[in-house]
Amino acid sequence: MYARVSTYKTGPETTSDAPTEETLNRVLEIPGCRGIYFLNGKESDKALSITLWDTEEALTASQQAANSIRADTSKEQKIQILEVEEFEVTASSLKD
Repeated sequence: MYARVSTYKTGPETTSDAPTEETLNRVLEIPGCRGIYFLNGKESDKALSITLWDTEEALTASQQAANSIRADTSKEQKIQILEVEEFEVTASSLKD
């Protein structure tokens, strides 16, 4: 599994603490997407999005669509994109 982690700068003008349902659906409809997390800093002006991908090929193939969604969301919600990084997920565990 692979992940793309995007870091954002939020501020007083930021319009929402989370992406819209439409944005989430756009991401989840990209082939190979396994899920998305969005995290807001409790005491900072940062937020993160983490998207998970089946394969490295799916991660690579999703770059253009992800860039477009990220740009649209940052404009709509008045957040600044600081950084986008890609990772291989080497361990994963969620409790029920």
